[in-house]
Amino acid sequence: MGITVFGIGEAVGRPDQVEIDVGVSVLAESVAEAASVAGEKAQVVTSALTSAGVAADDVATTEYSIRPEYDYSGNEQRLLGYRVSNIMRARLRDVTAAGPLVDVISSAGGDQTRVNGLSFGVSDETALQAEARESAWNDALAKATQLANLSGQGLGRATSIAETIRPPVAPVRMMAADMATEKTTPIQPGTTTVSVTLQVEFEAGA
Repeated sequence: MGITVFGIGEAVGRPDQVEIDVGVSVLAESVAEAASVAGEKAQVVTSALTSAGVAADDVATTEYSIRPEYDYSGNEQRLLGYRVSNIMRARLRDVTAAGPLVDVISSAGGDQTRVNGLSFGVSDETALQAEARESAWNDALAKATQLANLSGQGLGRATSIAETIRPPVAPVRMMAADMATEKTTPIQPGTTTVSVTLQVEFEAGA
């Protein structure tokens, strides 16, 4: 009978890129007016992103919506107008410029600016995964060795290895209203942690 254990390993690194979900949301009496103003504002925000050093290929539209908006405060609903939202995801490859970029965006889009959130990440996680994987293997081997000693049997070779990688997920949530209170938006990237879990089955030795 073999020995099966789980080994867990982590590796910590510094983010080298940040993705920002940014755009505009415009309310107007008609769809045509809302779409027109939203289009103009979105173009201004896009130009601001480009001027701030974001490459054109690093900007992609993630949401475009048109919907009626109502006031339900009375006994019956009242149409307020139509809201057009145009949200883009911009990838910034200099994390130190995230705060100033948010300020530029909010200034360019004005009161219609929306920053739905941002998240930091590592462009190439290969090295972090390798470090976490080695740590997970050492953890699994140590556990299996201890169990073999406790049970009075030797430890043979590994016959089965299954890997699970948990990607870093640590988005920073921020809404446009939060930006108005600061002259310069403080944004800290912190660290990124990659976790690897190995399920390893060892043969029982002599």
